[in-house]
Amino acid sequence: MTAELDHTPDQNTQLQIELAVGGMTCAACATRIEKKLNKLEGVTATVNYATERAFITGPVSADDAIHVVKKAGYDAAEATGDDSELGRVSEERVGMLRRRLALAAILTIPLGNLTIVLALVPELRFPLWEWVCVAMAVPVVFWSAMPFHVATWRNLRNRSFSMDTLVSLGVLSAFSWSLVSIILGAEDTEGYWLGYGITPAGADAIYFEVAAAVTTFLLAGRYFEARARRSAQGVLGALNALAPKQVRKITADGTEQVVPIAQLTRGERFVVRAGEQIAADGTIAEGMSTIDTSMMTGEPVPAEVGPSADVLGGTVNLTGRLVVTATRVGAHTQLAQMAALAEQAQMRKARVQQLVDKVVGWFVPAVLLISAGTLAGWLLTDHSVRASASAALSVLIIACPCALGLATPTALMVGVGRGGQLGILIKTQQALESSGRIDTVVFDKTGTITPGNLVVEAFTPTAGLAEAEVRRLAASVESHSDHPLAKAIVSDHEANHEGDVLPVTEFVTTPGQGASGMVDGRHVIVGNERAVGVSGPLPGATATVVESARDAGATPVLVAVDDEIVGVFVLTDTVRPSAADAVQRLKDRGLKVILLTGDHERAVAAVARQAGIDTWISEVLPADKAGEISRLQSEGHEVAMVGDGINDAAALATANLGLAMVSGTDVAMKSADIICVRENLHVVPDAIALSRATLRTIRGNLVWAFGYNTAAIPLAAAGLLNPLIAGLAMSLSSLMVVGNSLRLRNKTLH
Repeated sequence: MTAELDHTPDQNTQLQIELAVGGMTCAACATRIEKKLNKLEGVTATVNYATERAFITGPVSADDAIHVVKKAGYDAAEATGDDSELGRVSEERVGMLRRRLALAAILTIPLGNLTIVLALVPELRFPLWEWVCVAMAVPVVFWSAMPFHVATWRNLRNRSFSMDTLVSLGVLSAFSWSLVSIILGAEDTEGYWLGYGITPAGADAIYFEVAAAVTTFLLAGRYFEARARRSAQGVLGALNALAPKQVRKITADGTEQVVPIAQLTRGERFVVRAGEQIAADGTIAEGMSTIDTSMMTGEPVPAEVGPSADVLGGTVNLTGRLVVTATRVGAHTQLAQMAALAEQAQMRKARVQQLVDKVVGWFVPAVLLISAGTLAGWLLTDHSVRASASAALSVLIIACPCALGLATPTALMVGVGRGGQLGILIKTQQALESSGRIDTVVFDKTGTITPGNLVVEAFTPTAGLAEAEVRRLAASVESHSDHPLAKAIVSDHEANHEGDVLPVTEFVTTPGQGASGMVDGRHVIVGNERAVGVSGPLPGATATVVESARDAGATPVLVAVDDEIVGVFVLTDTVRPSAADAVQRLKDRGLKVILLTGDHERAVAAVARQAGIDTWISEVLPADKAGEISRLQSEGHEVAMVGDGINDAAALATANLGLAMVSGTDVAMKSADIICVRENLHVVPDAIALSRATLRTIRGNLVWAFGYNTAAIPLAAAGLLNPLIAGLAMSLSSLMVVGNSLRLRNKTLH
C-alpha cells in the first residue's frame, strides 16, 4: 500500500494524525477504513463511527492517510479541532436526512394506505392502479433511499459489505419483485404469521409499500440517530464551549482593549468584570471577587479570591473587578488540555467495541448467505416464487445490525461526555470498562484524603542551637523542594520574618524520607527517622515530641545538623470535609477502601479513623507503593488507585484504574486513567458509579441487539414475518439503543 503513496515520510518518524471522516453510514464502514489504514506499514489507526473521527499513529503523513480513506470510497480531511466545523457537518447530514425522510413519509403514507385498501377491497380498484403505486414508490426507492444505494455501490467496488448492503438489496428487491409481479401477473394464496395476510386477486404480490415503508423507517432511524450523535457530540464539546472567545487586555498605555483570545500571551494582564468569564489561567494581580467554578469543576460553592490567588480560564467572575496576569494561555490552559484529552478519549475504543466491530464484519456476509439460502431452500421445497422471495426479503431487512453497531460507541461517547460535565475527565474509554470491574479503592493520604495544605503547628528545639537558627537552616534546605511538608516549613519561616533563606549546595532529596544539603558549611537533614539515620529509639526529649504528635494525627519532621537532631517540626493537615461521605458511598457499593501512605502508623491511623477507612498501610516508600498495588492484584482484586503526587505515579500506572486529583503533579495526571477535576472526593464514587452505569447501558444495548437478531432472523427465514413489519422492527431496535444510551446524559449518580 505504501508504495502507491507519494508523500510517505521517513519510516522513523512517528506522527499522530486526526482525520474527520465523512460518508460513513454504519460501524462496518468504520471497520473497513480502519483495516485499510492499518495495512500501512508501522501504522496504528482507530476509526470511531460515532464521532466520525480517525486517530492515526505511525510513519504516515496526513495526505497519505487521506488518500487511503478516499481510495476506500469515503471523504476525509485533517481535523482542525474546530468543533464548529464538526457541528456544521453534523447539521448538514441531519438536514439531508430530514429532506429525504420528509419526501419518503409524504409518499409512503398514501402509498401504504392505497396498496393495503385496494389489496383487501378489490371492488375499489381502478384502472392502472398498480402503476400509480409504481409512480409513488419510484421517488422513495431511488431518491430517498439513495444514501443506502451509494454506500452499497461503494462497498461493492471495494469488494466489501456493510449494513447498507442489506438495506439497499432489501429495498431494491422489494421494488423489483413488485414490478415483475405486475408485469407477469404473479399470484399466491399464502399469508403471514405476523403482518397482514393473504389478499385476493393477486395484489398480495405487490410490495411497493414495503420498499417505501422500509426506506422511511430506516431513514427515520438514521435521522434520529444523526440527531442523537450530534447531541452526544455536543455534550463532549461542552468543555470547548466554556472557553471565552475574547479578552479585555490591558495595553501598554494602561487602557483596556477587547481583542480575540488568540492575541493574549503569557505574562500579559487582562481585566475581568463582574459577570464575565475568565479568559485564561492566571494569577490575580488586583481586586477581590467571588469565582463560580461549577461549570468547570462541578464545585457548587463559589470561591472567594484575592491578590495572588490562582484562577482558571472558563470560570465566571461573579462580583468584583479583577486584574489577572496570564500564566497559561491557548492550548496550555487547563481547560484546553482537558478538552484535548476528552477528544482523544473519544478516539480510543474499548475492548467490548473491538469485539462488536469484529462481529459486524462477519455478520453482514453471513446474513447475505442466509438470505440466499432462504430463497433457495423455499424454492427447492416447492414453495411459490412470491413466498420464497418474501422470506428472503424479510431476512435482508430485519437482519440489518444497526443496533449492534450503535450499542457500544453511543453509550461510551455519552458516558465520557457526562463525565466531563461532572468534573470527571476520562482519558480513555478503556477506563470506563476498568472502573466497572473495580472492587478495591486505594487512597493516598497527603493531597488526596487530606488537601495537603500543611501548616507548622509547633516547633520544639532539642539541642543547643537557637530556634530561629534551626528554622532558617531547615527552610533553606526545604526551599529547594516542592513537597507539601517542605512548602509548609518554608511558609512558616517566611511568616515569622526570620531572614532570607541561605544558599544550599549538594542538595539531595530522598523520596519517602526527606531532603538534605550543605548550608553555611553545615550538613542539614530535614525528614523522618530514616532520613536522619536513626534506626533505634529516638533521644528522650525528641521521642516525647514525636510520639505526642503522632498520637494526635500530626506529622513530625526532624531536623539534624551535622548528624545531631536539633529540633522537631509538628505539622498538621485536616481531612477533606467530603472524605468520610465519599468513603461511605464506596463502602455502600461493596468496595473495599484502603489508605496507603509513607507516613507513620499512628498518624495514618488518626486520619483513617476520621475518614472512616478501616484498612491502612503505612510507612510505604514510593517505590513500594506499586508493589502493594501488585500484591492486592495478585490476591484477585481489581484495584483503583487515587493519588496526586510524583510518588504516586508508579502506583497509578500499576493499578487497574488510576485516578489523579487535578491539583496533583503533571506526572501523576499523565499516569492516571481518570483525572478528578473536582477536589471534592465525591468525584471518586461518582466516577465509579458513572462507569458502572455506562457498562450496564452497553450490556443492555448488546443484549437487545444480539437477542433481536437471534430471534428475528429465524422467524424471517421461516416466512413468518411480513417484510414491512421486519423493517419497522429493525428501525425501532436502533432507536431503542440510541435512546437508552442517551439516558446517561441526565444520570444521577448519588
